[in-house]
Amino acid sequence: MPKVTVVIPNFNHGRFLEKRIASVLSQTYQDFDVVYLDDASTDNSAQVAAKYLGDPRIQEVRNEVNSGRSFTQWNKGVRLAQGDYVWIAESDDYADERFLETLVNKMDCNPSVGLAYCQSIRVDDDGSPITAIEEFLRSEGRWGNDFINDGREECRLYLSSRNTIPNASAVLIRRSAYEEAGYADETMRLCGDWLMWVKLLLVSDIAFIAEPLNYYRTSTNSVRQMNNGRSTYHEEAYRVVRHALDNLSIPTETLEQTCQTLLGGWVDAVIRKRTLRPWRQTRNIYRNAKTVDHRLKSRIIRNVASTIAHSFLPGNGS
Repeated sequence: MPKVTVVIPNFNHGRFLEKRIASVLSQTYQDFDVVYLDDASTDNSAQVAAKYLGDPRIQEVRNEVNSGRSFTQWNKGVRLAQGDYVWIAESDDYADERFLETLVNKMDCNPSVGLAYCQSIRVDDDGSPITAIEEFLRSEGRWGNDFINDGREECRLYLSSRNTIPNASAVLIRRSAYEEAGYADETMRLCGDWLMWVKLLLVSDIAFIAEPLNYYRTSTNSVRQMNNGRSTYHEEAYRVVRHALDNLSIPTETLEQTCQTLLGGWVDAVIRKRTLRPWRQTRNIYRNAKTVDHRLKSRIIRNVASTIAHSFLPGNGS
């Protein structure tokens, strides 16, 4: 049995797929197999993948109908995995050749770790570096060095308030921990990764590698999708925080900051950006928010008033 199963979920990333697969096959650590999951792509993905399917380590699984959910594909890949560790290598990203060697060694030396991840560099469609994820993480200084932490403590202090693991391709997962955590929530569209990290860290520990060994592509299409899905993001983000609260004692100051940040983003998306959402979406966000934020009504009044006042200041489009 291979030590690692690399799951490559793909939908219409044919232009990036060759670099993705090549960066997997060229790893200095070679004890792995590959599960390539094509989610009914309509571009040239089949032609690109065909170049590599002669490699006996690669298993191709194609959907006839698009699943519509990234996290359905995650779960499918893990269920097909044979390795002790699983690397969900998203099809538009790529990796340094030492990615597996570094993270496998870290997990082998620390049996309690169920999730290990490294620093990432964000790149555009052409592979040119743009504002680095590492700058976001290093803003607090903590992510400048390697660390190992108790999983529940990591959730309590950090992942309960924001997703500090911003790219799945940077993560190596212990398959037994993923199974124990209950798999990814397939109803999620945008925050399923964040929720999965929380669930994993409720049952295992975390390791971080400060060296950037992952390249995370922020394409034009992904930015557009995120902008269009801001309401979905806020609805799901409150669900993640609720899950953390159900399982952990979150410090009051952390929860207060989280509530302010989430509501600020929600109000900004609805009012300042002039992107009024259907009532059903707003109602769903409100329903989830009130399970987390016991000061929600008063906080909404203050935020809306402040945002409206800001929008009418000179130079703000009034």
